[in-house]
Amino acid sequence: MTTWNEQARSIFVWLAAHVTAMVVVLLLAFAAGFVVRGVVRGASPRPPHEPHAQPSAGTSREPTLWTCSMHPTVKQPKPGKCPICFMDLIPLDQGAAQEGERALAVSPAAAKLAEIRTSPVERRFVDVQVRMVGKVAYDESRLAHIAAWVSGRIDRLYVDYTGVPVKAGEHLVYLYSPDLYAAQEELLQALKVVKELRNSELKELRDTAQATVAAAREKLRLLGLTAEQIAQAERTGKAQDHVTIHAPVGGIVVHKNAVEGMYVQTGSRIYTIADLSRVWVKLDAYESDLPWVHYGQQVEFETEATPGRRFAGTVSFINPVLDDRTRTVTVRLNAENPAGLLKPGMFVRAVLRARVADDGRAIAPHLAGKWTCTMHPEVLDDGPGRCRVCQMPLVSTESLGIAGPDAEPRPPLVVPASAPLITGERALVYVQLPGTERPTFEAREIVLGPRAGDFYVVRAGQLIEGDLVVTQGNFKLDSELQIRAKASMMSATPRSGAPPPAPAKPGRFETPEPFRQQLTALLDAYLAAWRALAADKAADPKPIADALAVVDMKLLEGKAHEAWIGDQRRLQEAIGVFTRAEDITRQREAFDLLSQALPPALRRFGHLARKPIAEFRCPMAFNDRGATWLQDSDDLLNPYFGAAMLKCGVKVGRVEGRGSGVEGGGADKPGPHDH
Repeated sequence: MTTWNEQARSIFVWLAAHVTAMVVVLLLAFAAGFVVRGVVRGASPRPPHEPHAQPSAGTSREPTLWTCSMHPTVKQPKPGKCPICFMDLIPLDQGAAQEGERALAVSPAAAKLAEIRTSPVERRFVDVQVRMVGKVAYDESRLAHIAAWVSGRIDRLYVDYTGVPVKAGEHLVYLYSPDLYAAQEELLQALKVVKELRNSELKELRDTAQATVAAAREKLRLLGLTAEQIAQAERTGKAQDHVTIHAPVGGIVVHKNAVEGMYVQTGSRIYTIADLSRVWVKLDAYESDLPWVHYGQQVEFETEATPGRRFAGTVSFINPVLDDRTRTVTVRLNAENPAGLLKPGMFVRAVLRARVADDGRAIAPHLAGKWTCTMHPEVLDDGPGRCRVCQMPLVSTESLGIAGPDAEPRPPLVVPASAPLITGERALVYVQLPGTERPTFEAREIVLGPRAGDFYVVRAGQLIEGDLVVTQGNFKLDSELQIRAKASMMSATPRSGAPPPAPAKPGRFETPEPFRQQLTALLDAYLAAWRALAADKAADPKPIADALAVVDMKLLEGKAHEAWIGDQRRLQEAIGVFTRAEDITRQREAFDLLSQALPPALRRFGHLARKPIAEFRCPMAFNDRGATWLQDSDDLLNPYFGAAMLKCGVKVGRVEGRGSGVEGGGADKPGPHDH
C-alpha cells in the first residue's frame, strides 16, 4: 500500500505532463496561423529579430491636428485648450484634406441620412408679388356738381337725402327766382314787339326785334331753362316765377348741400352726383416696390365686404411725388363696378404680379406692341390713333417702359428660395459637383436679386443653368464645413493653426452725437419689436418707420453720407416688408431682414445705448437657414420661435456703442462663452 506522499507525487507528474502538452499545442497553432496570415497577405513572415516599422504619417489613422468644436478655425498640432473659449480641443479628421477649402465629400449613406436634396438651376420667367393696401374712391372724372344757375329760393328738393340714384334728365330742385321771372318777361316783351313790327316797312327795326328775341332766349338758356321750358313760356305767354332744375348726368347723390327754404346765389352747390359704374382704387406702394409697378398692369384686389371674390383693376396713374412721411407712392387703378359692390371708402387688399426679366425689370407681355391712352389705360389698340373716350393721341407701350417686340426679354437665372444661405450681405449656395465617386458639394457665393415667390433671381455668381444646388440639408453641410474649419457661411477663407481674425469693421465713421441719438431711437424701436415677437405678440412696425424717418442724413458728410444712403435704403426695404406683414409669421420673416440691415449700420455709425447690445444667432430658424437678431440683455429670448423654442440660439458678438458710456466697454467681439 502506497503512502500519501507517493500518491501526491504521481498526481503532480501527471498534471505537469498534460499542461506542457497543451502549451506546446497552443504555440504550434499560433505559429501556423501567423504563417498562413502572412501567406494570405502575400508577405513573408517577419524575422523575429527585425524591429517593427512605424507607420507613415500618410497612412496613419491618428489625428495630426486638433481643433475646437465651437471655434473650428482653431487648429493646433497637439491637444490642449482652445485659446478663445478654453474648451478641450478635439481631433480633426484629415481624411478630407484634398477636397478643397469650400468642398465637402460625404458617403451616399451620410447624404441619405442628412436628407440632402438638390434642384437644377433654371432660366425661367418668375413672378414677383407686390402686396398693397388702399381704399376705393370716386372716379373724379365721373363726378358732377348740381349748382344754381340763378339766384333764388329753394321751395322744394325732390331728392332730399344722399344715396338716392338718379337718372339724367330727372327733376331735382324746384327754385323760385325773381331774376328768372324778369328774364322771361323780357322774352315775352321782345316777342310782342316782333309781332307789332310784323307789317313794318323798316327792315332794320324788324331785324333788331328778332335779335332781341334771340338774345332773350339765350339768356334764359344760360339761366338754366331747357328748350321745352322756354317754348312753354312762349306758348302760354306767361312768365313763370319758379323753375325746375334737372339732373345733367345719372348717378348716385353723394352730397346734399342745401335744404328747402334756403336762398342760394348763382353758383351755389346743391348736389354732388357720382357715377359709380366705374371707380378708382388708390393703393399705397412702398418705394422698394416701385420697380415692379408700371402703367397698364392688371391688379387683383379683395374687400372685406365680399370675402372670396376678387376684383381687377388697371394701373392708370402712378403719383410722381413720394410721401416722405409714409415712404409710399399712390398707385391708382381704374376698376369697373357694374354691380355697385365697390363702394367708396372701402378698404382693399391688392396683389400685383409682375414678371421679371433677366435685367431685373418688370415686363408685361400682353402690352407688347400695343398703343394706349395715358388717361384711359383700358384703351388698347394695335396701332396709333386717338382715344375713343377722350380723343387724346394714343402712345406706344414701349414709350411707357414696357418691353416691346423689338426687345424680347430673356428669362432670368433662378434658384429655389431654400437654396441660398443668407448672412447679411453674403449669400452661399451648395452645388453638387458632377463626376465624383462620392457625393461632393462645393460652396459658391452668389449675388441675389429680388425674391419672386418660391425663387430668387441670381444677379451674379459662379452658377450656370443646369447646376444642381442643394435645397434641403444645406445648413447641415455648412455646419460640417465649420467643424472641419473650412470656408463656410460664417467665414470666408480660414487660417490654419491660428485663432480666427477679428471681424472686419465695416467702414466706421466718426459721427456727430445727434445722429447717434437718432440711431439709438431706431434701435429702441427695434428692441421693442424683438420683445413683442419673443413674447409671441405681433409687433408694431410704425415706431420703427417713424424712427428711421427722423434720422437726418444732413448731419453726415462725404463718404459717411454716401454709406448712410445705402444703409437707409436697406432699412427702408426691410421696414416696408415689416409694415406689409399680415401676421406674426410674416413679421418674423421681415424682422430677419431688419436684423440683417441694422447691425452693419450701427457698427458703421455707432449708437448711444446705455446697455451692451448683443447679437445672437439661431441656426434652426427658417428651416435651418438660420437668422440673427440684436438684444440688450444676455438673457436669450428668441424672436423667431417665441415660447416654442425661446432659448434656441447662441451669442455671436456685440455691437459697439461709442461715446455712450456703455456698460462693459462695448467690445465688439465674443466673450469666453459666446459661440
